[in-house]
Amino acid sequence: MSATDLYTHLRETVLTALAQIVPDLPPDIAARVEVTPTRDPAHGDMATNAAMVSAKAARQPPARIAAALVERLAQAPRIASAEAAGPGFVNLRLHPETFRALLPVILTAGEAYGDSTTGAGIKVNVEYVSANPTGPMHIGHCRGAVVGDALANLLSKAGYAVTKEYYINDAGAQVTALAWAAYWRYLQAIGSPLTEESFAASVPNGLQYRGDYLIAVGEALAAQYGSTLATEDLGIAAPEIWLDAVRDLTIDAMMAEVREDLRRLGVRHDLFTSERALVASGAADAMITRLTDEGLIYQGVLEPPKGKTPDDWEPRPQTLFRSTKFGDDVDRPLRKSDGGNTYFANDIAYHADKVARGFDVLIDVLGADHGGYVPRMKAAVRAISAGRVKFEAVLCQIVHIMRGGQPMKMSKRAGSYVTLRDLLDEVGRDAVRFTMLTRKADAQMEFDLDQVLATTRENPVFYVQYAHARCRSVLRAAGEMFTAGSIASGALCQVPLDTLTGEAELTVIRRLATWPRIVESAATAQEPHRIAFFLYDLAGDFHMLWNRGREDTTLRFLQSDQPTETLARLALVAATAVVIRSGLAVMGVEPVEEMR
Repeated sequence: MSATDLYTHLRETVLTALAQIVPDLPPDIAARVEVTPTRDPAHGDMATNAAMVSAKAARQPPARIAAALVERLAQAPRIASAEAAGPGFVNLRLHPETFRALLPVILTAGEAYGDSTTGAGIKVNVEYVSANPTGPMHIGHCRGAVVGDALANLLSKAGYAVTKEYYINDAGAQVTALAWAAYWRYLQAIGSPLTEESFAASVPNGLQYRGDYLIAVGEALAAQYGSTLATEDLGIAAPEIWLDAVRDLTIDAMMAEVREDLRRLGVRHDLFTSERALVASGAADAMITRLTDEGLIYQGVLEPPKGKTPDDWEPRPQTLFRSTKFGDDVDRPLRKSDGGNTYFANDIAYHADKVARGFDVLIDVLGADHGGYVPRMKAAVRAISAGRVKFEAVLCQIVHIMRGGQPMKMSKRAGSYVTLRDLLDEVGRDAVRFTMLTRKADAQMEFDLDQVLATTRENPVFYVQYAHARCRSVLRAAGEMFTAGSIASGALCQVPLDTLTGEAELTVIRRLATWPRIVESAATAQEPHRIAFFLYDLAGDFHMLWNRGREDTTLRFLQSDQPTETLARLALVAATAVVIRSGLAVMGVEPVEEMR
């Protein structure tokens, strides 16, 4: 709950009135009472479902309770009128002064306006990006990075204690394949006579990573080791001679690139955890032992899966985790045929580590192709935490980069896909972050480069930034009419606001009033795209107010012969800028002072 949330205060007013009508209303019923914006402004400013949700417990018709609520709420100080509607809703219209009084609250709180205690300090771990360190970050990684980072910021604003974490997938077959690819670039760097085709024929499962990005890694290996990692004739040496050294240097080089990409994107993690270090510590084996002792591991043969065969299914006796006991649809293998751990076994150990660190909620931001992973991980977390810790996943669908109506060409450096760096070079960090949040994470999206660079309403990034720039331009121009001290936030908190009576002005204030509610609802739903939607709507309201001044000069913000009215409008403009900055901060986007 936010101390500055007008909707929360009105809900308390409704609950007080409802308690007079239904004195013994059960707490769980009272918790379902909502006060929300009306869908149609013609019906009022807010509506409540109090009569509907309490009718059964009260053993009264909803209409009777609504009528009684109307009688009481119409007398509340902030409410101008109350009216029963539909099968038991009550529409409320507030006094304009109720909304105007919000402006000093916003100016006093600054960007902290909308901060909430909803999270109550609950410890949340948000793990996101966690890309395999096998090459440059691509567009799929970008969406997960932006969604995860914005979600973590949103949860922090809503009062949760958030840790941002990156899980380095530096163990397993993909990293071994990367080491072989880097070794080929090393052989090239020392002048090996081998051809790429002959080398690839010697690589287990073939040469998988052929992008130019590994050339620099090969050169670094050559500079550090000379020809000592090859045979005398500069051919392929036994893996035990070079594999560990090549893998370690390559992973370090790839993670350095990942960190740089994330820095350019404005993403900062609190913690990086290595899968290889976790496995080397014996954590996975210890977890299997613990689950065995708890009777949750057995030897068995799974039924053949329907449709596509998953990688971890084999028609033989396996070490299985009883995940069906915790809500999964099938028990899951923890050991492979070679005796090594499955990915799932290592993932259980990693999530057990997070549980041991005291988190109450674990959120994994994953690609949409990991949807099948979610039930098994929920089951595992439920098992290892005895139900104390909640596991949730946010799935991010694929992104198609378009230019001129056509897919953007692939990166030569990466070899097979558009890199995050390509995109940042094209449009910049803020445009990338904002645009990635203009659709719900689990919906596919087209990232249209032409639209993102357009200076039109159809480009949400421009539209919102332009609104903030317009606010700032008004405040700069006001500096020529008033002293700096008289238009500072503290001074604007004290100015009379009763001249703010225009419908366009009140529409903006009504929108500002919903910001704390948006923060809480978006955090609860784990949907940071709602912030982008809110900012776009707020920008639209403000641009409409601005345009009124273009059409009628008497409605302009600055009127030299009307200082009282001008200061009131400046308070509105300053509060609008504050809320836009507050929203952009959640999204990780820098507000602009002026548009060039």
